[in-house]
Order: sequence, then structure tokens, then C-alpha cells
Amino acid sequence: MTFTAWLSVATICILGAMTPGPSLAVVLRHSVGQSRQAGFACALAHGAGIGFYAVITMAGLGVLFQTVPVFREAVSILGALYLAWLAIKAWRGAGSAARFQNDNHAGAIADTLGHAARDGFMIAFLNPKIALFFLALFSQFVSADASWTSKIWLALTAAGIDCAWYCLVAIGFSHGAVLPWLRRNSGIIERLIAVLFLVIAARVLWGIVPGLTGVGA
Repeated sequence: MTFTAWLSVATICILGAMTPGPSLAVVLRHSVGQSRQAGFACALAHGAGIGFYAVITMAGLGVLFQTVPVFREAVSILGALYLAWLAIKAWRGAGSAARFQNDNHAGAIADTLGHAARDGFMIAFLNPKIALFFLALFSQFVSADASWTSKIWLALTAAGIDCAWYCLVAIGFSHGAVLPWLRRNSGIIERLIAVLFLVIAARVLWGIVPGLTGVGA
């Protein structure tokens, strides 16, 4: 792969990572509601999910998502249900975001980081649109006879860019000049995030159900 092709892929991945969506909301929730470290854990795990999809797309799963709509829709439904579950958690936890900062117990910290990493990975893993994105992207820049070294390098590029962007987001949201205001309004922010999760989940399900029932066919 030429440097120009790699740079094109990297540029598109940067723009894709910066597009607002549920991933941004998840990183925001953990960065504000827990800690910068939790935001980092969420960002790193999300990047791992992106890298996973990049690899399996080049291995052929992207084609499966494209040619077997039921499989893609099943993963989308699981993703919508996960978003709904996150919405319930965010709504119930609204107003209690400062609890982590007052708890120095190592076990509680590790548990929180684990939950942040889980949410970061799952929000990527349960989004088959990522595979379709990579399928469209790699079809333009990755030849059929490309070596697996080149493919892994592209996957690492996508994962690294995603990790870097959301780590920057975590730093920005947890900055000393911003965090106090966010913490003071954490209850409102948590509820807004909960509503956002529900809206996205409803939109996903609304787009799937007509196809499953044959409405509009």
C-alpha cells in the first residue's frame, strides 16, 4: 500500500471518529461521571472494538453483514437494546456522578474502569454499521492480493486514531476548567445522555422493524 492510500484511509478514519454519536456520549458519561481514567478506559476499549471490526471486515464478515440482512439486523437490535440499558443506567445514576471521586477504594476504582471499558467496547461491537463503513472504505484502497501485514497495519491505524480521538475527548471533558461546571450539572447531563441513547435506540429499531415485518415492501 502506498503512503498516499494510507493517508487517505487515515483521513477518512479521523473524520469518522469525530462524527458525533453514541460513542461520544458514552465517553462523555464516563469522563464526567467517573474520572479521566474511566474515560481513557472507555476510549481504549472502543478503539479495540474498532480495530476488531476492521480486521474481521477484511476477513470477510463485512460481506456477510452486507449480504445477510437478518444477521446485520440481529446485531443492530442487540445494539439498540444495549443503548436502552445504558439509558436506564444513566437516568438512574443522574445526580450521583460525584460518588466515584469520594471513593478511593482500589476495588471500586477497578470495577468502574472495567465497566467503562465494557461500555466502550460494546458500543462499537454492537454496531454493524462500522463493518459496512470499513467495507466501503477498504474496497477502495485494499486490493484482493494485499498482504495481511498491510491489512493489520490498516486495522491498527483505524484503532489508533479512534483511541487517540476519544482520549482527547476524555481529556477535554475532564479538564479543570470544564469539569467543575460539568459536575455541577451532571444530573442534567446524565438525563440528556439517557434521552440521546433512547432516541438512537428507537431510531435503530424503527429502521429495522418495517424490514422484518415486510411493511413498505
